[in-house]
Amino acid sequence: MSGIEHELRSEALSASWLSTSLGIGTQRIDAMRRAGELIGVRLPGSQETLYPAWQFDGGRPRESVPRIVAAAREAGLDDVRLYEVLTSRAGLGGTRRLVDALRDGGEEHVVAAVRQSIPRG
Repeated sequence: MSGIEHELRSEALSASWLSTSLGIGTQRIDAMRRAGELIGVRLPGSQETLYPAWQFDGGRPRESVPRIVAAAREAGLDDVRLYEVLTSRAGLGGTRRLVDALRDGGEEHVVAAVRQSIPRG
């Protein structure tokens, strides 16, 4: 299991879990992902989409998620690359990640950082 796969599996929620928690069907959850309302990551070779738990606050998606997804799409980032950008450590010796800034209300900083990210080539 790769590092990103291990990290994602340890901090993400399945569509079926979200379906029960949010009280909506898995098809609606997938539609929300496709519409840019949720961040859902499907790792290469997998059929399962996983939804990082940090994008939720109080059991609901954070209001900033659609802006972050839109910025990622504008920058040409796929879902896996967006996850990597949001969860990578800031700076050489830093322990904070962009998702930490998101939790702290730093939506503008996160959106700007995502816009400046480079897609995998």
